[in-house]
Amino acid sequence: MRRKVGRLLAAIVVPLALFTAIALAVLWPRGESPVGSIPLNSPGVQMVSGPITSVGETDAQGQTPVEMEVEGVSVPVHVPAEVVASGLEVGDVIEARFNPAMVTSGTAHIFVDFERGMPLALLAGLYVLVIVVVARWKGLAALAGLGVSLLVVGFFIIPALAAGGNAFAVVLTGASAMMFASIYLAHGISIRTTTAIIGTFLGLLITTAVAVWAVGAQNLSGTGGEQTAMLSWSLGGINMRTLLLAGIILAGLGALNDVTITQVSTIWELHAESPSTPRRRLIRRGMAIGRDHIASTVYTLAFAYVGASLPLLILASIYQRSFLDLMQVEQIAEEITRTLAASVGLVLAIPLTTAVAALLAPVAPARDRVSA
Repeated sequence: MRRKVGRLLAAIVVPLALFTAIALAVLWPRGESPVGSIPLNSPGVQMVSGPITSVGETDAQGQTPVEMEVEGVSVPVHVPAEVVASGLEVGDVIEARFNPAMVTSGTAHIFVDFERGMPLALLAGLYVLVIVVVARWKGLAALAGLGVSLLVVGFFIIPALAAGGNAFAVVLTGASAMMFASIYLAHGISIRTTTAIIGTFLGLLITTAVAVWAVGAQNLSGTGGEQTAMLSWSLGGINMRTLLLAGIILAGLGALNDVTITQVSTIWELHAESPSTPRRRLIRRGMAIGRDHIASTVYTLAFAYVGASLPLLILASIYQRSFLDLMQVEQIAEEITRTLAASVGLVLAIPLTTAVAALLAPVAPARDRVSA
């Protein structure tokens, strides 16, 4: 029986892995890539960085004299009023654009952004340290899976999309590769983790189907935001609606990995505690935990999107329009669709994964039933 189950899982997962590898090879961007092809600065203009040396008093017109240090010299720099108001202080390290042609005007240095390299590095170091201390070797394995997933995004998904590849095919292929990397590297290859792979893939298919219908039914164009408009202008051949669909699929992947792994582990542990428990009872007990997970994860997705869209929601709310009209604004409708489509896939993945896990846990090898 165990051999039959192993063959059945292999018959499902091996073709999926092969298809992913073939799709990666076919869709991999070739030739000259548009990534990095647009100069950041005009000819003669260069980026400089340095600490703020002085922040003066704001005048009646809302202008604040600010100076920064560049190569040991304190020079005036134009900083937008909203940046000053956000808490600009002496000692803050900023990046500025230096235009020699503007030296005589007194505004040759224009604020671009803050220098965040060191704080980001410290935050990343803290993140890695906490994961390793708490989760130990499994945490390291999870970080390895995350690293491979980020490599897929950086070296395949983004260049392929920028080169005009079919966003739908590129992201589904990339998501499949990330799914294998994140689950198998973090948790090893076994019937247990292969069950999670199947559950995640089913959830991705559901999310994709719901997203395709929802985007088409609402006539969402994917061009509602300023960034998407700039992208459409910079890369004229890209289909923004397909890119929106691709983003919805990719956004749901992380949450799907979470719930499928959790549900599979739940069923395996329940079976380990009581090996004689019938499969139907395993499913009922697993779903009792799964329903709690559904509630918390749906909140997580919704709050994450609300947090990311908070400035947009505030901006849209100040205009005189009804709540229903507000929800139909394309940018807001896109975020709602992103949340709901991913949530539907996530919620349905839980009972599907639970059922598959309950079917396979009793026939898994003994070493596969032991919690890591």
